[in-house]
Amino acid sequence: MVKRLISANASEILAMSAEELKQSIKACEGRVILSENVAPYPTSIGDITNAELARAFGADLILLNGVDVLNPVIWALDAEPEHFVDRLHQLTGRPIGVNLEPVDLHAKMNENRLDISQGRQVNEATVKAIETLGLDFVCLTGNPGTGVTNAAIADSIQFVKQHFAGLVIAGKMHGAGVDEPVADLEAVKTFIQAGADIILAPAVGTVPGFDADDLKRIVQCAHQHQALVMTAIGTSQEGADAETIRQIAIQNKICGADIQHIGDAGYGGLAPVENIFTMSKAIRGQRHTVSMIARSINR
Repeated sequence: MVKRLISANASEILAMSAEELKQSIKACEGRVILSENVAPYPTSIGDITNAELARAFGADLILLNGVDVLNPVIWALDAEPEHFVDRLHQLTGRPIGVNLEPVDLHAKMNENRLDISQGRQVNEATVKAIETLGLDFVCLTGNPGTGVTNAAIADSIQFVKQHFAGLVIAGKMHGAGVDEPVADLEAVKTFIQAGADIILAPAVGTVPGFDADDLKRIVQCAHQHQALVMTAIGTSQEGADAETIRQIAIQNKICGADIQHIGDAGYGGLAPVENIFTMSKAIRGQRHTVSMIARSINR
């Protein structure tokens, strides 16, 4: 058995296999926070990475957005591109993941399509790259306007699982510009059948028409099949007031979320740090919040 993530030291966390990390998250009983940040952007504190800022205010998992894994750029990171994951591990003591986007060129769009580089999409080269770089997890999802569909996500999961040793998170946190439901039970079932370790679903209160009952059904389905669930605030509400963050966080914990994601829409491509801290206190209290932010990465 492994130590639960919110009580583990950096050396213990970074030594975990993918399955051990999944079990460690599960053992936290809904008290794990993932912070997403736009890694190539100039940060609000210019000589510190967003990953370090997020970790300092309570993030347990770090998700990098906007990274071309074939030509990675991380703002304020003093490392060669091929070693950026190792360096972020050293600086944060946290598992590091990236977004890869399963773009569907035939998607029925609600808005103009945003073209992104091949290094940000799911393909043979990028999946090989994330394995070589040593990333701990990958999130198969879509940024606004990129044309990622649930069907394309489902098609990508099995391929990624065959070639990547880390955890696979799959799902949409908003429409990604596509005219389809963001999350529904049938899509979740296909993700699970394809082998997703963690199902991504919108946080309650972030996507119109997606309520607590919808999330509870997704959680129950995922847990029945040994998958975890991550709720996501990916609608720029991560930049709302602290009380909004607190309400969203409590509602998602009530529904059974294992991980709570807070997005990157703040100054410098990171949620306001006080909102990461607010979410942490809301779902696990001051004791575990202080434990995570004060525990030295040298332990």
